[in-house]
Amino acid sequence: MTFEQLVDAVNAVVWSPALIILLIGAGLYFSIRTRFVQLRKLPLMVRLLFAPKTVEKTDGVSSFQAFCLALSGRVGTGNIVGVATAIAIGGPGAVFWMWIIAFIGASTAFMESTLAQMYKFPHAKGWRGGPYSYIEKGLGQRWLAILFAILTIIGYGVLLATVQSNGVASAFENSFAIPSFWSGAGIVALLVLVTVGGLRRIARVASVVTPFMALAYILMALIVICAHIENVPGAFGLIFRSAFGSDPVFGGMVGSAIAMGVKRGLFSNEAGQGGGAIVSASASVDQSAKQGLVQAFSVYIDTLLVCTATALMILCTGSYCQDLGGNYVAYTQGAIDTVFRGWGSHFVAVALAFFAFTTLMAYYFYAESSLSYLFETGGRKHARAERTVLWLYRGLLFAAVLGGACTQSGTAWTLGDIGVGLTTWINVIALLILCPKALAALRELEK
Repeated sequence: MTFEQLVDAVNAVVWSPALIILLIGAGLYFSIRTRFVQLRKLPLMVRLLFAPKTVEKTDGVSSFQAFCLALSGRVGTGNIVGVATAIAIGGPGAVFWMWIIAFIGASTAFMESTLAQMYKFPHAKGWRGGPYSYIEKGLGQRWLAILFAILTIIGYGVLLATVQSNGVASAFENSFAIPSFWSGAGIVALLVLVTVGGLRRIARVASVVTPFMALAYILMALIVICAHIENVPGAFGLIFRSAFGSDPVFGGMVGSAIAMGVKRGLFSNEAGQGGGAIVSASASVDQSAKQGLVQAFSVYIDTLLVCTATALMILCTGSYCQDLGGNYVAYTQGAIDTVFRGWGSHFVAVALAFFAFTTLMAYYFYAESSLSYLFETGGRKHARAERTVLWLYRGLLFAAVLGGACTQSGTAWTLGDIGVGLTTWINVIALLILCPKALAALRELEK
């Protein structure tokens, strides 16, 4: 057995149907226990987005900044490539199941982000915390919390970062003939400028770039959709018919529609994987459940807006009917080309660059916060060691980004999936055990 075959086998075990069932079951359980808080408190979610930062002894970020940083981790290449792949393999019905997963996943995001706020800890650079905090302080399992932090650093902070830079470099080489090395070097230069400023600079950049990125993409999608407005009712009808197997063309694909919709939906919104919880802990709010509601709303933005925008472009223009031999991103490019002839690949390349860069910022923060947790109990005597290790990690990240841009990263993607899959197993089981504490925080807010 080759190394690649071994990695694929381990990934198949980690991301087995059992994990999918666990995520869906947990989301339904949390929805019921919270009396569908993701629906009841929707207006409050929007209001809390713009709530001012509370005054505390340790600096933090505002709810909106934390929302944008978490959204930058959720909104990525999967919103363009992942949706196209889901439609190609599972049919239009996959989009419906992505919506369902987003709805129940919002309750999971609420639970993990609320708990992260409850168990956050002060740090010289602001509040820090995440699943490792509530695993240690809530469950009393420090060894498991340390394992979670290490897996987060390796999975998100190195391996998946490699894949993001590879996607950007490939898109720019195909569209603008820019050599991969220079694309990678440009990403590294931007990361240096952003990351050396710590959380505050990352949060400021995310609060500007992420809304601009999402709005620009949705605006482009609206232009394309409006140009084919007569096909919109048919597109929605096709989604619903295909989801339940009643469409004559896609009727035999209902199983694939469910499987692809669930898988791509989970990968896209990240609910239960722990990244959003790490960002939530950095926010300065007066009640834990408030940040839980804000992060639940970010799941809606990711799937119900950005993913749906991609899906409707593809379905309204009929670009999904092409035989592309696995190059599914061309569905999105072809849809844009129906309105802006010859500009589809260029726009998608730029959009992928924005999406991937903001995702890299989020990945970096996940890793930096995990390093802060590993040094947290050391006190002041370990502060210098933490700074040294952080600079060593930055060097590793920059090397991984540059190397990923210049090489094929299929194995790195699979290794990253394994790391994230393992953190998901740990996190969701911890959420199920600590659920009563988050429910108590919700009741306190509702009073």
